[in-house]
Amino acid sequence: MLQYALPIFLGAFLLFQVQPLIARCLLPWFGGMPAVWTTCMLLFQVLLLAGYAYAHWLATRLRPPAQALLQGAVLALSLALLAAQWRYWGGPLIPAAAWKPADPDAPVCHLLLLLAVTVGLPYFVLATTSPLLQAWFSRARPGVAPYRLYMLSNVGSLLALLTYPVLIEPALAMRAQAVVWAGAFVLFAAAYLLCAIQSASAAPAGEVTDRDAAPTALPAEADVPWRHRLLWIALPALASTLLLAVTNQICQELAVIPFLWVLPLTLYLLSFIICFDNPRWYVRAAYLPAMLIAVPVVAYVMTQPLEMPVRWQIATYAALLFCACMFCHGEVVARRPDPRHLTSFYLAISIGGALGGLFVGLLAPLIFVRFYELHVALLACWLAGLVAVWRWRPVPDDVRSYVLAALLALSVGLPIIYCLAHHPDRPPIILAHRSFYGVFRVEDRDRDRPGEEVHSLVNGATIHGLQYLDPSLRHRAVSYYSPRSGVGLAVTRHPRYRSPHGGAMRIGVVGLGTGNMAVYGRVGDTVRFYEINPAVDEMAHDAGYFSYLADSPAHIEVALGDARLSLERELRQTGSQQFDVLALDAFSSDSIPAHLLTREAFAIYLQHLRQPDGVLAVHVSNRFLDLARVVYGLADACGLQALRFSDPGGPGIYKSDWMLLTTSPRVLTDREIVRMSLPRPATRPLRLWTDDYYNLWQILR
Repeated sequence: MLQYALPIFLGAFLLFQVQPLIARCLLPWFGGMPAVWTTCMLLFQVLLLAGYAYAHWLATRLRPPAQALLQGAVLALSLALLAAQWRYWGGPLIPAAAWKPADPDAPVCHLLLLLAVTVGLPYFVLATTSPLLQAWFSRARPGVAPYRLYMLSNVGSLLALLTYPVLIEPALAMRAQAVVWAGAFVLFAAAYLLCAIQSASAAPAGEVTDRDAAPTALPAEADVPWRHRLLWIALPALASTLLLAVTNQICQELAVIPFLWVLPLTLYLLSFIICFDNPRWYVRAAYLPAMLIAVPVVAYVMTQPLEMPVRWQIATYAALLFCACMFCHGEVVARRPDPRHLTSFYLAISIGGALGGLFVGLLAPLIFVRFYELHVALLACWLAGLVAVWRWRPVPDDVRSYVLAALLALSVGLPIIYCLAHHPDRPPIILAHRSFYGVFRVEDRDRDRPGEEVHSLVNGATIHGLQYLDPSLRHRAVSYYSPRSGVGLAVTRHPRYRSPHGGAMRIGVVGLGTGNMAVYGRVGDTVRFYEINPAVDEMAHDAGYFSYLADSPAHIEVALGDARLSLERELRQTGSQQFDVLALDAFSSDSIPAHLLTREAFAIYLQHLRQPDGVLAVHVSNRFLDLARVVYGLADACGLQALRFSDPGGPGIYKSDWMLLTTSPRVLTDREIVRMSLPRPATRPLRLWTDDYYNLWQILR
């Protein structure tokens, strides 16, 4: 059994190590968006389905020698692909810089293409490992149940997920991670080939070896009830949908980093491990009521995104996910078939997982203008729980009737909760747009307050800017950009801005939003915005929503694409932009694109500043994360002075925290700058954030 256990365990470990590795690598190329992980998971689940389907076809249609020969050829092709990547990219898995997206159009197609080229074939091979080797094991050992080998594969998967954010990511650079992974894949391929050779040459116990005889036919598939086959697909689809929806919910409010991907996926896999180790570990009387209780609790938490501490939100979502996955996978394992139908069983489970990924990754963005996937998953969990209670025979009929009556009464209100946006009293929405880059809506606020009506741009639970509709107020710097905010001071107290002979200013802004920063532009000035979402660019240019860009006397430029990639490209092609002020304000809701807050990113920003008076302004307002500690560390590493400013807010102005980084004595000694700045707090220094390392957990409030 050890001969089969080793490649199964190692294959599962590599399968789930490469997921955060390649997603972490490609994340900065697509703006650090939550949809990057969802899209990656979609392809991973489709490849897993393809691997399981291939394994099922191989195990049931070909003789053992042909199985071994064909699988050996596929393994050889995957090794050749890794060798070709090393030859042309300088290493395995990580694409060359020429593959970086030049524009933000069709990000899903571009990301799927990159994933297919980098890890598609090796991932497909890894996906075939568990079902095919279990089928070979069942043929060699017909009296031994193979399901614990599936549990072992899930242990390998879980170990991979737990070690990546804790050991692998902090200790190794990206290319080193890829090299180590490729080396382990070579060892895996060798162990896999040994099993294939033995399977081709050895006969099962009690069977006469006859290589020319036709393979033994499997029993008819009809002896498995169709209801069981349907549940093999439907319940894993529900668990997969909930996994991705919960991950999206967490990432859009915090950050898109491996730790926040790994936590939900770990719970998901843990449910597989527990259920497949032994059916007795799944206790319906415990997990079914827990899931039914967790659903309305999570529905309530979703209405309190600002009031509830983030740790409690994560804990609540995690509890629901684990209970629901235990229910789904426990019910599937309770209906597991005879090992003769093993590959079709695993194929059905993988179909369900892929369907969940297709729903969240492709279908939901097309049919919903907001993140309603979690609402749908909660409702499906509730309905599945009702059905389970109804068919739970050990429960007395009278008790079951009372329970169902209570649950049905509650379920009348639940769909209303799910289908409502988070706040029933929200302002009217005049525009809503959803894409790969997130969900944005324009709201018509304060209609009951004459003269104070505003249009606001909202993402998640955060307002990202507003504009008064009153012509006398529409040119004000409001929301997070007031004159007394850090970025307002960076512009209005800049030596070039204050001097009558200072000349035209160049202001760069990473993150367009409503375009409010354009109000600081004067005749002759240039305000250049960097924006990854084409929909936001359209909103900001449409005077029916926001007119800052149209009204500004300055020259307005908008560069579409990820800001860091755009700034890198400009350095290569046209040189420094020579910004007097470069404002970094590209965060979606409270989620941060961490690749914009690394040592390498700051080195790019500094090359684009005009010297000696260039100022880098960083927006560090965040409900959940203490970003100031990260920026202080980056300032120290870059030899910059860092000043922090807090605007308390007021009418039309939101409380904001900004940090200004510069080496300019004229900026640092300006009396207003000195008066408004805050002293640096005495906190323990953090490890410097780089492209290879950043730790969100350390800065949680």
